[in-house]
Parts: sequence; structure tokens; C-alpha cells
Amino acid sequence: MEISVIGSSQVKLGKSDLVYRELGLYNLKDNNCRVLNNRVCFGSNSNNNSNKRWKKAGIRFTLKALKSEPVREEKRSGPVPRSKKVDSVRLFVGLPLDSVSYDCNSISHARAIVAGLKALKLLGVEGVELPIWWGIVEKETMGKYDWSGYLAIAEMVQKVGLKLHVTLCFHGSEKPDIPLPKWVSQIGESQPSIFFTDRSGQHYKECLSLAVDNLPVLDGKTPIQVYQSFCESFKSSFSPFMGSTITGISMGLGPDGELRYPSHRKLTGNSNSRGVGEFQCYDQNMLSFLKQHAEASGNPLWGLGGPHDAPTYDQPLYANNFFKDGGSWESTYGDFFLSWYSNQLITHGDSLLSLAASTFGDAGVTVHGKIPLMHSWYGTRSHPSELTTGFYNTANKDGYEPVAKMFAKNSCKMIVPGMDLSDSYQSNETHSRPELLLAQIMAACKNHGVRVSGQNISESGSPGGFEQIKKNLLGDNVLDLFTYQRMGAQFFSPEHFPSFTELVRSLNQLELHSDDLPSEEEEGVESAIKSQESSTSMQAA
Repeated sequence: MEISVIGSSQVKLGKSDLVYRELGLYNLKDNNCRVLNNRVCFGSNSNNNSNKRWKKAGIRFTLKALKSEPVREEKRSGPVPRSKKVDSVRLFVGLPLDSVSYDCNSISHARAIVAGLKALKLLGVEGVELPIWWGIVEKETMGKYDWSGYLAIAEMVQKVGLKLHVTLCFHGSEKPDIPLPKWVSQIGESQPSIFFTDRSGQHYKECLSLAVDNLPVLDGKTPIQVYQSFCESFKSSFSPFMGSTITGISMGLGPDGELRYPSHRKLTGNSNSRGVGEFQCYDQNMLSFLKQHAEASGNPLWGLGGPHDAPTYDQPLYANNFFKDGGSWESTYGDFFLSWYSNQLITHGDSLLSLAASTFGDAGVTVHGKIPLMHSWYGTRSHPSELTTGFYNTANKDGYEPVAKMFAKNSCKMIVPGMDLSDSYQSNETHSRPELLLAQIMAACKNHGVRVSGQNISESGSPGGFEQIKKNLLGDNVLDLFTYQRMGAQFFSPEHFPSFTELVRSLNQLELHSDDLPSEEEEGVESAIKSQESSTSMQAA
């Protein structure tokens, strides 16, 4: 691959072995780094076939000086390379989930992150996304916040000249291991009803049940009040970056930050399960709300629990009667339960997005919320994976219209993952249709004037993923931002990074000309410079 850095006197190229080993980037020496007429190139010019290959791929990147000092480009003979911009989607890249260490609240692999930020700036990426964890910032005591590690990253991003999108994570993570705040987990030990609970009594301890949103279960405060204080502290602490470096904020809405129930848990031994998931309505407070709703509807027996004939996590649609064609989901009781279950989720989302919109409305940022793409079983009439997740979407009912309406009410953008998935690579066994589901969500957002921010699902790469991303981003839709997940050794590996650079080039619609490749004069001096490669080093721009 050949990368050109043009017109920056601040950049010197070399090995910088430690940083590149941490990132998994190319070894510069092995790839014949050379500096020619203030241009820094990677790749051997002794191989004409290599030149032709990369010329055909159209990979060439230009870095404007990262500092504010004016930079003068050398004059070159021949036609000037031209760029043809389309009304393209803004491109961000997610930073590692553990960018800030849980143990000591310091930046993990700081030098590697800095090098990665500069590589993204070089490519023309607009910004990065930073997950900020509740369990790290407010770890020990309610109301005691430590933003130091995240403030340091914000300063890094600002210095490089990238934009920053922040995700406020009010959930925990198993990989990397980032639990909820210690004081919250301690409360949960004596009051397990603050967590989602399934039919067998298992508690999901990675986030709080939406049923306690407005109950004083956290040392006399409600979760909504605690989230509000967290957001206000964030806004105050990051005020120098708000509206300039920080341009967007995502509000965590549930498991993995998404607006959903934890209905598809990865139970031991069942990580590859193709089941439909399980309803999460069995914690004490959810059952209390269900009972009240059933009594108000004149059917108190319907409030005793969730559907008795629904499958469990790893069971397929046909294991029980509820989701079958003509099953209980199409009955009066089924409509009663599914409407209540989904309305609880939408009310929860409305409360959190309203909180975020009111807190950050004057900060010069856009507010986002994320929904899941539950595409398994979408090709069936009952759409069971969506129903257990909390979206009342079936062959008879559009479950995304009320969700899009709720986002529009709060003037929030919707984050939708799965832009890298195509129907042709999915399992026929589970009737998975990600493209059709995505089209339905997009249509609902368009109907209500909601802008969409896309993400990919697979960090290791889905079959045909990059082509599918380009298809979605360049199509006629409501997308205005795409965040590629996520930076790390795999992201910068030789197997992956060239494909990502090609994606960036495609979105920017770069037109290459003959002068984009080194001239014969440049090739003639290569041998004189090559001997110096082992002693050069990369310095911060």
C-alpha cells in the first residue's frame, strides 16, 4: 500500500517500533519507507506490478498539517489531482472500549491511541467515538466523579484535530470487564429486584431494570436522578470541548447501551444459540406494573406473569406455541402483553432521551440513542427475536413507527447497527433478514424526520461487509453519520486496514491521476534514501 503525506514539514517517518507493535500497524522498514520531495511513501517502487496494483486500487492519502502553522506545498508539474466530493456521510471510528483503565482510571496504551488518531486524521476521518463508563467515573461512591482519564483523551483528540462523539455507558461489560459502579452492585446484592429477571429467576446484572427508573432504590435517589447528576457533571467537566471538539453525545439506554431488554443473553454453553430469546418481565417491579395494567384492563389473571407458552433463550420459534403462526401472539391476550411490554421500553427510552435533550440542548451537540438490529427470525410472521427484545413488530404491526416518533419528539438521532450485514450471508435456519429490517427502520425514521447514524456489528469483518457498508452509506437514505467499530490491533492489521482505507476513499469519491504515483525522478533517488530508513523515526505531528 502506498500512503503519501504531502506538504507537512512537521512529519518525519520511521519505525517507531513500540507504537506500531501495540497497534498492529505495518512495519515501516519492511515496507520500504522513503521520503521523497517532502512526500512520505510506503511500499517498494522497485516492483512496477505493485505500483500498478495500488494505482488501480486508488489508495492515496493526503495529510494537511496537524498544527495551525501554514504549510507550503511544493509546485509539481502536470495536472493537479482533483477530488470530487459527494454529499457524503461523516465518518467516525470507535476508540477501544477500554481506552480508560477500570483499575486506575488512566489511559490504556496512550501512545498507541495517539498514533491511531493521527492515522485516522491522515485518512480524512472526521472524528472518533469514546465510550465513557458509569462504572469507571462514579465507581466508589454516588456523586463522586473522576473524569481525569477521559479528559486526557479529549485533549488528545482536540490536539490531533479530530471531532469527538461521546457515548455515556450506564451498563456494564463482560469483555472488557467493566462492571456497574461498586456502590450500585452492593445495593443489588441486597435488592436484586433492581435488575432484570427472567422466568427462571436469573438476574441480569449488567444494567438496571427499566422498572426502577423512577423508584428511590439507589440510596434514596431514583436512577433517573442519578443519571441526571452524572450528565450534568459531564457537561460541566467537559465544557471546554462541548460544541467544538465534542459534537455528539449518545445516551445509554439499556444492555450494551441499546434500547432493549436483555432477552438474548449468552448463557454458558449456548453462546452460538439461535433461539428467539426470552421475555424479561419477572423482577418484582415489572410484575407489579404488569399486575396493575392487567387489573386496569379488566383481566387480572393476565397480570400474573409473562406468556407461559413462550420458548426460552436457546429454543427456536417452533419449540412452543406462542410464536407459531396462529399462536398466542395473535390472540387478544398476546396483543395485551406485547403492547404493555413494548410500551414500557418506549417510556424508558423517552425518559432518558428527554433527560439528555434537556441537559445538553444548549451545549452545541446532537443527542443520539441506539436501538438494536434484531434480524433473526425477521422472515417469519411473528418476528419473535424482536418481540422478546421489546419491539412489537410483526407481519401485522409496525413496531418501529412509535420508536421513531419518540426519537422525533426528543429531537434525537437514532443509531442503528448492522450496516455491514446483507441478507445473502445469513442463516436460512433463523430466517434472518437484516437488510429488510434495516429498510423498515429507515422508512420509519424518514416518516418522522429522524436522522440515522449507522454502525457495523462485526469488528472482525462480516462477509461482504465493506461492500454492504458502502451500499448503505451511498444510497438514498436518512444516514448522516457512520461510526466504524472499533480501533485496535485488528483494525490496523494488514488484513483489515487496506479495506478500511478503500472504504474511506470510496466515500470521498477521490479521482486519481497519473501524478499521484512517484515520478521516475523520485524512483531514481530511492536507493540513496533507502539506506537511511533504519535510522529515521516517527515524531508527533
